Amino acid sequence: MTEGPGGSRASVAEGLRFAFGTLTALPVTVARWDRAAARAGMLGAPLAGLTVGLCAAALGGLLLAAGSGPVLAAVAGAATGAVLTRALHLDGLADTADGLGSGRPPEAAAAVMKRSDIGPFGVVALLLVLAAQIAALARCYAVSWPYGAVAVALSATTGRLALTLAAREGVRAARPEGLGAAVAETVPARAAWLALAAVTAAGAGAGALDGPASIARCGCAVLAGCAAAEALRRHCGRRLGGVSGDVFGALAEAAATAALVVMTFGTA
Repeated sequence: MTEGPGGSRASVAEGLRFAFGTLTALPVTVARWDRAAARAGMLGAPLAGLTVGLCAAALGGLLLAAGSGPVLAAVAGAATGAVLTRALHLDGLADTADGLGSGRPPEAAAAVMKRSDIGPFGVVALLLVLAAQIAALARCYAVSWPYGAVAVALSATTGRLALTLAAREGVRAARPEGLGAAVAETVPARAAWLALAAVTAAGAGAGALDGPASIARCGCAVLAGCAAAEALRRHCGRRLGGVSGDVFGALAEAAATAALVVMTFGTA
């Protein structure tokens, strides 16, 4: 259980409901919407990512078994992630790209990000990120289905781990309202770094399925994904004033993409 303001606590179940209810499209009802639940939910975010990744891996495996080839399996993996999140993170990526690309002060950039349409920077960001994810995942599936399955599950988990890190103490919200404000600074820094260590170790362990070289590659993929997200988070902090719901989406996609790219290194 986690303790929130005033000594209130959120159970593990309430935290998982918060994580799955806000970060996926799965039919989960958020039982509590307070700082304690947000803290537990952000700590449980990697589990939500793992679930999405495993679903994507299962569909990819079915297509490969049917003889579709690695490219279609990779497209299915990217599509599964979008469907199971209602494209929430991709939408955040596009809005963040438009806000940053506008070159405007924080308040004006936030107004750009709130628009319902997608601007040219958002379109380019979506195209490049999805192309990179599909190309990288196709390469991983070309190695073997187990390796591709580990890659897609690990990248999805890393994407949500980046949210855990972005919700740690000391990372302020860009605005006083919205999802960013609801989860900003809810996770103790020590707990965030422990989550990073745990996911990195678990990822390295999963790499053992493909031999010693994959152990290091999978561990590095987690670290590289989180490093890419942290670099983007710092840039958004300077340009936009902090994190927001859109920024969280962009961080998830940046981390997942970087992790997938690292998973391709040394596989040729």
